[in-house]
Amino acid sequence: MTNTSHLAQVGARSQADPLRQVRAPLVRWHGATAEQAEDELVAEEPLEVRAVSAEPAGSATTLAVIMRTPGHDEELAAGFLFSEGLLASRAELALLRPGSDADGLPSPNVIEVVTVPGIDLAQRAQQAGYSRQFAVNASCGVCGKNSVMEACATLLPLPDDGFVVLPDTLYALPERLRAEQRVFRATGGLHAAGLFDRHGALLALREDVGRHNAVDKLVGRALLDGALPLRERILLVSGRLSFEIVLKALAAGIPIIAAVSAPSHLAVDLAEAGGVTLAAFLRGASVNVYTHPQRIALQNTP
Repeated sequence: MTNTSHLAQVGARSQADPLRQVRAPLVRWHGATAEQAEDELVAEEPLEVRAVSAEPAGSATTLAVIMRTPGHDEELAAGFLFSEGLLASRAELALLRPGSDADGLPSPNVIEVVTVPGIDLAQRAQQAGYSRQFAVNASCGVCGKNSVMEACATLLPLPDDGFVVLPDTLYALPERLRAEQRVFRATGGLHAAGLFDRHGALLALREDVGRHNAVDKLVGRALLDGALPLRERILLVSGRLSFEIVLKALAAGIPIIAAVSAPSHLAVDLAEAGGVTLAAFLRGASVNVYTHPQRIALQNTP
């Protein structure tokens, strides 16, 4: 190994994110030759989301266990509960805080959602037909819902308010997203979701082993900042576009959703009914716009 390559490797290690990256030994084969090596893997750990209500004081109920990449856990919990319809607004939140494990010790994999008096998330979950505790894996988007109709019932279609973006704006988004995916470059194991303005400027990016988690983190950040609904914003996701992602974007009021891969038919159906522009197969200077194409045009407003 040359000095240059060694320094590059040391530099890569020094920039690693210990919260989201894990080094693992392996045996790498090249033809008939094997050698010991190491690889960077993306971390995946459970996050237990507990609801803590004011009445009775301090009582806690586990709402969900989410398999996620550690980091931005407050955003994930808030965005998940909002997308699931259990949390209606920022005003219902009193506090988000780390929880403790079975031995009473602080745990990085437990988060407590403390609500204001009069708001009982556990009761809402029970009334909505959720199981008391449900596991949410990294590919699951609406795990607590009993049906598609139930998931959509409380969401109103977005208005056609004249928001328009240029095709060239969309074409530039994937490269801008990739340029900021530092952990993905090291591990190759993360999905990403990015929020852009009408001119294509990246406003926020979140990565996670679950594309739905990445979207929930963006929505949760906006909720905590009091920035919902996200009017005149573009959501770009890596990978395919599923029904669940459209549902989360619709709940957050995002008018344009784009993806580098394919949409599902149910995603297209929901976007059409919800007034959302769905653009997929965004590659180079090409994109397929499946619903509400009036928002993508060769004219733009200032």
